[in-house]
Amino acid sequence: MRNVHARYVKEKYDSKGRLCTYEMITPEDFNFAYDVVDDIAVNDPSRRALVWCNESGNSETFSFSDIKKLSDKAANYFISLGIKKGDPVMIILKSRPHFWYVLMGLHKIGAIAIPATFMLKKHDAEYRIRSASVAAVVCINCNDLPDTFDSAEDIPTLKCKILLGGKREGWGDLDEGINNASDVFKRVPISVRDPMLMYFSSGTTGMPKMVLHDNTYSIGHIFTAKHWHNVDPDGLHYTIADTGWAKVAWGKIYGQWFMETAIFAYDYDRFIPDDVLDVISKNNVTSLCCPPTMFRMFLNDGDVKGHDLSSLKHTTVAGEALNPDIYDKWYEATGLKLMEGFGQTETTVVICNFNGMNPRPGSMGKPSPQYVIDLLDADGNSCPAGVTGEIVIGIDPKPAGLMIEYYREPERTAAIMRGKWMHTGDVAWKDEDGYIWYVSRNDDIIKSSGYRIGPFEIESVLAHHPAVKESAVTGVPDEIRGQLVKATIVLKDGYEPSDELKKNIQNYVKKETAPYKYPRVVEFVSTLPKTISGKIKRADIRKGDDK
Repeated sequence: MRNVHARYVKEKYDSKGRLCTYEMITPEDFNFAYDVVDDIAVNDPSRRALVWCNESGNSETFSFSDIKKLSDKAANYFISLGIKKGDPVMIILKSRPHFWYVLMGLHKIGAIAIPATFMLKKHDAEYRIRSASVAAVVCINCNDLPDTFDSAEDIPTLKCKILLGGKREGWGDLDEGINNASDVFKRVPISVRDPMLMYFSSGTTGMPKMVLHDNTYSIGHIFTAKHWHNVDPDGLHYTIADTGWAKVAWGKIYGQWFMETAIFAYDYDRFIPDDVLDVISKNNVTSLCCPPTMFRMFLNDGDVKGHDLSSLKHTTVAGEALNPDIYDKWYEATGLKLMEGFGQTETTVVICNFNGMNPRPGSMGKPSPQYVIDLLDADGNSCPAGVTGEIVIGIDPKPAGLMIEYYREPERTAAIMRGKWMHTGDVAWKDEDGYIWYVSRNDDIIKSSGYRIGPFEIESVLAHHPAVKESAVTGVPDEIRGQLVKATIVLKDGYEPSDELKKNIQNYVKKETAPYKYPRVVEFVSTLPKTISGKIKRADIRKGDDK
């Protein structure tokens, strides 16, 4: 082991071995691909980096040396196509192994990688390309994605399209291009403060926000892997998430490779609990992280006790509030505690049950020593124990792991970064021992099956349906998914509520935007509750659902 991570953090422990201070070191020329992946590749070339398999039974293991070679070839291929430092490049590769070495290749160039879901539709693709001035897209041939990008309109910045899986006019061939490229790549000068990664994160008052991170973001995830995921450097860590989501940056790349832990990737089209439990068992996965929804499905729809999960040593959960009942049932079935954590696309893990803590079921844990955390009331005062307040993060100075900004949206950035605090929009309270308990968002974000869904996106699609006069989208509680998307709809004259119309509207949303956003619940009403200024009162709709 190289103990690469030890160069970038200074830690202090108390007399009982508990972590009490944590300081990150951010060298001016730091770049994750060169200084972590390539360092391990040169000095411990055979160390496992990635274990991949799919539902068809195919499997492949990549060493750090393999990742270095393939990412060098990818970097050379991208440069040959005119992709350069600072160019925004969208990556849609599901869980193919290509994702990891393509991402590292972009890091080596200094391009801004934009991972995205394979469920994008034309409307989603156009918005993202225009908003971020995307220069290139690296895309898997599935879900009609090539057609989606070829049909996109008013996207003059998109100069280069690269396809994985088949040949297509106007597209480069990813495998062919990488195979034919040189595996010798000279380091490109890059600053630790240069942007490297961007995610589109759903909002409630507009289209998705562009969350921009610099090279310090990867250093911020050392804590994620070491102290929350508790990864074993000689083990295998599995975070269940599609590569289009920020959860992958938390659990399938940076912190884990800093700790020299191999990442497990299971490439599937549909989540089947017993199949996932089976690959965990067969591949001797040692640490696991996924949303509460998936643990519910393991327990309710899978045969947890029928699988040998003895290799598992640590399990973590994030993405939604954890029901204590799921905690208890998982512990009873496996003997493992679910160590909950909290953070956002804008951050690394901020609050969690980290090593050495005894979790309290339902609590997110305690603040990470990586951040300064407080709970503030509406007047900006720190909340005492038992009093609900907004979770805020200290930004004076701004710690590594926190976003640079909402790209090209200074007003939106200033709205949450005010004075010495970044306002998360999440509300919680703390108990007398400092454990923090989640309450809700202070806006209208919907959290369903680990997805963050902004109502505005769905409402903007519904507005184009010929039968919809106006709509309000909210979340309703659900035992399995945490929340379901609900559309409360006022119909235009000439249309009458019916099951057929409901289905038609649902299918329309599935067609026009990512299918996971469609409203599983549809209610037709004559009017929507509004303020004097005409703003829809979503809170009143939610109160009606709670009755």
